[in-house]
Amino acid sequence: MEFDVVVIGGSAGGFAAALASAETGARTALVCNFAQLGGQLTTQGVCTPDEQQYIEAFGGTRRYMRFRTSVRSYYCSKYRLTPSAQSNPNFNPGSCWVSRLSYEPAVGADLLLEMARPAIIAGTLSVFLNSTVCGVTQDSDSLHIRSVQIQTIDASGTQQLRASYFLDATDTGDLLGLCGEEGKDWVTGAESFEDTGEPDAPAEPRPHWVQPFTFPFAIDWYPQGKATNVIDKPHDYEELKQTQNYHVIHGAITGLFAGRAPWWRYRRLIAADNFDDPAISSDVAMINTAGNDYYGGNIIGKTASGDVITPEHASAELARARRVSLGYLYWLQTECERTHEDLLAAPGGGADPTTAGELGYPEFRLRKDLFATEDGLAPEPYIRESRRIRAQQTVIEQDIVVTDFSGKECQGASARAKFFADSVGIGHYALDIHPNGHGEPNHYVPTRPFQIPLGALIPRRLLNLLPACKNLGVTHLTNGAYRLHPIEWNIGESAGLLAAWCVQNSLTPGLVYRDISLLQIFQRHLVQQGIALHWFVDVPDGHAAFASVQWLAGVGAELGSSLDLLFHPDKLILQEHWQLWLRSLGKEVMLPLPATTRAEAVQLLFKQFG
Repeated sequence: MEFDVVVIGGSAGGFAAALASAETGARTALVCNFAQLGGQLTTQGVCTPDEQQYIEAFGGTRRYMRFRTSVRSYYCSKYRLTPSAQSNPNFNPGSCWVSRLSYEPAVGADLLLEMARPAIIAGTLSVFLNSTVCGVTQDSDSLHIRSVQIQTIDASGTQQLRASYFLDATDTGDLLGLCGEEGKDWVTGAESFEDTGEPDAPAEPRPHWVQPFTFPFAIDWYPQGKATNVIDKPHDYEELKQTQNYHVIHGAITGLFAGRAPWWRYRRLIAADNFDDPAISSDVAMINTAGNDYYGGNIIGKTASGDVITPEHASAELARARRVSLGYLYWLQTECERTHEDLLAAPGGGADPTTAGELGYPEFRLRKDLFATEDGLAPEPYIRESRRIRAQQTVIEQDIVVTDFSGKECQGASARAKFFADSVGIGHYALDIHPNGHGEPNHYVPTRPFQIPLGALIPRRLLNLLPACKNLGVTHLTNGAYRLHPIEWNIGESAGLLAAWCVQNSLTPGLVYRDISLLQIFQRHLVQQGIALHWFVDVPDGHAAFASVQWLAGVGAELGSSLDLLFHPDKLILQEHWQLWLRSLGKEVMLPLPATTRAEAVQLLFKQFG
């Protein structure tokens, strides 16, 4: 089968890549190894997207914001809300504290499919569900992919897909593993200080330092079922409990139900208090915490002893990780201490405080209906770290963090991270490293709002493969900031648009990266598609000056203070700023100062010189 672009992996980035490519007219195939699309947004159970504080207005692509809007519209139209929830323009169905939005996984998957349906009907998007890549055909120099072979999960048949570009949007970089060479084309785990120069990189490479993965599960509070709620104990429960050190309090969490940031509301999908509808009888919480992060081993890279991980080894680790999550639920139901504070703050008006000091919360019920799996867990694990390409440009720790782990200043007081002239998107999240059970400790350090450089999407050797997920040119450390939902989506969407644009204009990604004029034309294309390349939170997509501000920022013009993220579009333009902008454009003749706002002034420049 012939396509322009083939996307391998139905992750959040893979969906965004395929949708963007298809919506611009490129013949696109999306190969997903599950029955639903969305990865961490859906089948991985992280249905409370990890976002940044400006997300309601700025920092998500137009397509990503479309998805967020559809989530709210679904719950507002399907259920009767309370007056306060109904009047909230930023309604969050679960009122979770880690995110400004939440939803049930099947709802998210259905809404993604609805977004893709017009492209499917138009014939520009073909979706292959329950399918995996099983082979790759390359040129003799191994630098160019000719086709991929895919097969259904039940191995009932194979198909060959040919294309101009292939995007690896798998959460673990599976296509990279099939067509590239470790070390030359991709890496896993932590690079050494000698390799990256990062102050907190280990002295020697640690390929087994891969962030842990997690199998989330959903529960509700169902006191009526205390006699039957408790699940079967995993056969190796005692061993799992010792390895995992099952617990509730971690990081910002203040208690099971009590305190400012309770465990229960951390990733709560549905808050019953938001609904005045008999269909919503209780809260539903998704459990994805330090308690069920898997500390037992890796499924990519190497083991702690240095052995290459085989498919058989990975399969065994995945099975054990599922038991870890079931063991955590069993521990919560039978061994977690019932405290007075938590019992008073329990859902539904609280629980009997006289049971304080007893062990276990048998009121927790596993909601198997949220996932179509036999054990009730997410069908695929939440993956935090992938194989990563050896890229033309690698984002390193000191490019984005405020200070390193020892407190040494990197970006310091600057409001933004390092400027990348080849930006193809933006993101913001802390550099978040979960302990992996192999000796690397937990780290969580602030970053400045950062960019996604095009160079991080361009492999050093492979010519027609692009990363579209967590596998771009970041390090083990910076992956901890670039792996989150809206950022992964932006990575995928920009990669999909790049591939489609190259097909439609007979170009190559490498040429676009090297040629400044082509790069700027492509960046304008991204902005037209609703992708911000620079951080100015008061000029969002839809603002009349959005494209103008993004363009002028791209040429390095100083559009605002380095101490904040504001452009101040409604203020009058000052002579000093007007002349500064003109000099940024290389204009020797000083045009007369217009008596207008900064937003109107930048639009005048864009119209004349853009």
